[in-house]
Amino acid sequence: MSGMEDNASSNITVVIAGRPYPLKISANDEADIRRIVKEVNEMVNQFQRTYTRKDKQDCLAMAILTYAVNLHKSRESSNPAADPAFTGKIHQLDQLLDQYLHS
Repeated sequence: MSGMEDNASSNITVVIAGRPYPLKISANDEADIRRIVKEVNEMVNQFQRTYTRKDKQDCLAMAILTYAVNLHKSRESSNPAADPAFTGKIHQLDQLLDQYLHS
């Protein structure tokens, strides 16, 4: 029965840049979603303070773009295969294994 509870969905409403958005989510994801919403709203507010002539929609777009860039950088840095030095070492290791297996 606990497996069913893990998959339970929940209806929540989050407010991003002053607008409400109803969401149907996994109950397990609610805390993460609320944390992300808080971070996005903080970025929007920061952009609004920095760029006072931009409207809220522009600040929201800049915040989401910043969030996406940070996510992309995080994914790339956690992917060792994206590192050319790592790829070169794997290639060397592969050659050594080939030599060992064929000798």
